[in-house]
Amino acid sequence: MLTQLEIRNVAGALLTLVLDDVSDGYVLEGVDGLDPVKATITSSSFANLDGVQFQNAKREARNIIISLKFEPDFAATTAWALRRGLYKWFSPKQLLSIRIFDSEAETVEIAGHVESFEAPLFVKEPGGVISIICEDPDLVELTPETGSGNTVSNTTEFLVPYEASAESGIKFTLHLNRSLTSFTIYHRTPDNQIHSMEFNGSLINLDTLEIDTNVGSKGATLTRSGVASSVLYGVSNETWFQLQQGDNYFRFYATGAAIPFDYEFTRRHGGL
Repeated sequence: MLTQLEIRNVAGALLTLVLDDVSDGYVLEGVDGLDPVKATITSSSFANLDGVQFQNAKREARNIIISLKFEPDFAATTAWALRRGLYKWFSPKQLLSIRIFDSEAETVEIAGHVESFEAPLFVKEPGGVISIICEDPDLVELTPETGSGNTVSNTTEFLVPYEASAESGIKFTLHLNRSLTSFTIYHRTPDNQIHSMEFNGSLINLDTLEIDTNVGSKGATLTRSGVASSVLYGVSNETWFQLQQGDNYFRFYATGAAIPFDYEFTRRHGGL
């Protein structure tokens, strides 16, 4: 059950809306738009063939609707003052982050821009309805999952279980303890599809190489003597791994002695 919203604007100001708590003059009446968003399916038809052929699918933006009721005490606050007080967060086009607390699920966060704030003045029961467009539809958990391992020169895999309804990227950080000129990362998905990513480049002892497959931050970054630089040119056979719900298996293959690495990912949910 949803219990609380925390809304933060770009200046860091925090608005907390607690279900069944009217102490601040705001009653949280409802939050819509937390179900899985609609997908757009692209397909092609062919002459003399029944049906269509699937091409691709993508999920659209999420539209969160927050409904509030104003409960002024008429001593320190009025409905007008409560309405004006929300402009700090809900002025149209403003960017917000929304943290959603649920008694039966993990706390998640999502960002979006205010589309509209409707709060009529001349009504018997004053309140407001806020529409927020979240371009990235995923509801993201706050704490990443982490793990570590070592490169192998055989076929040994390691398991990364992923229990969330939306795909997520993963970030590997390789800590060089010797020179290396190439390696390959393999990903076996829960449906046994195998994807790979190769890296070719001159790496030396004490280098740190980060491979990030998260949408919006994909890349390869080398840190040497405290200086970070992109080495995306070293990545070939690009497969930007996406964790899928279920058991994901990885193999970090490199010839020679084992080299340690860390990895982290954040669970992403398509709906609550």
